[in-house]
Amino acid sequence: MRIALLADIHGNLPALEAVIAELERLQPDQVIVDGDLINAVPFSAEVIDVVRAQNWVVVRGNHEFYYLDYGTERAQSWASDPRRWGQLHWLVRSITPEQGQFLGMLPDDRTLYLPGTQPLRVTHGVPGRNRVGFYAEQPAELIAAELDGMTERTIISAHTHVQVDRHVSALDGGNGESYGDPHSSRSLQILGDRRRWHVINPGSVGLPLNQDVGAQFAMIVSVDEETEPGGWRAVHYSVPYDRRPALEAYSTSGMLEAGGVMTQLFYWELVTARPEIILFYHWARANGHSPDEDIDRAFRAYVAETGRDQHVRSIDPLYG
Repeated sequence: MRIALLADIHGNLPALEAVIAELERLQPDQVIVDGDLINAVPFSAEVIDVVRAQNWVVVRGNHEFYYLDYGTERAQSWASDPRRWGQLHWLVRSITPEQGQFLGMLPDDRTLYLPGTQPLRVTHGVPGRNRVGFYAEQPAELIAAELDGMTERTIISAHTHVQVDRHVSALDGGNGESYGDPHSSRSLQILGDRRRWHVINPGSVGLPLNQDVGAQFAMIVSVDEETEPGGWRAVHYSVPYDRRPALEAYSTSGMLEAGGVMTQLFYWELVTARPEIILFYHWARANGHSPDEDIDRAFRAYVAETGRDQHVRSIDPLYG
């Protein structure tokens, strides 16, 4: 059994089309999309239509909820701010009610029991918390703390836009001492028997943040336990594609004008494959600026002090 894992497409139709072409060559038995089909790149409506036309297993991510919660009591307080999240307002106008209903009917996570294989748990973050994500360099005990209570051995997660293939373990059943994140209410009990998980993140199709600009996904293959604990072996892929149509669409679609700073930062992420939003927020807070209060002023200061805009332009395919 061979399963292709896609995640974090983020409205990037050219990247999705490149991955689909590669899947035609690889011919997996099944395809799973692990959330965040939409937002960030201007082709969200088109991506929804492409995914709907496939016989794929799909779960929701946090960006689906930004759209689905908009205009309701569930919405985040910042969602109504057109300066900070004008892009979300643009997105709401660009997705049809029928497309929105498709997103609304998706599950938040899936447990798959395929014949002759060990179970797979598919969730954008972890069950019930779709903004939890994992990294290759993250301490194993912190990952194990987040997976506490999950009985499936192989966990397909996404959200961080980086490719991960980690085996982590925790102890269960003994002296009751705890460890993990001291600032978190979730801790692990150090006990007797080891619990083990295989954590796989396929990376991002549309907006990778690992300094590799290719459209990324993974293939997992069912193997015996001796070959790979948990019964699934992962192979990661990165597919080169022409990013220029996606970058051009920021302006031609009107999303860049509507979205302001956040959309500009998403554009930069598509150019650099680095976490430009996080870099900006860290710099702003370290230098006495509050993006949540005045994102435009903070961004002007960031550009003036760091010259980040000039660096991005120097590697932008539209200006190369």
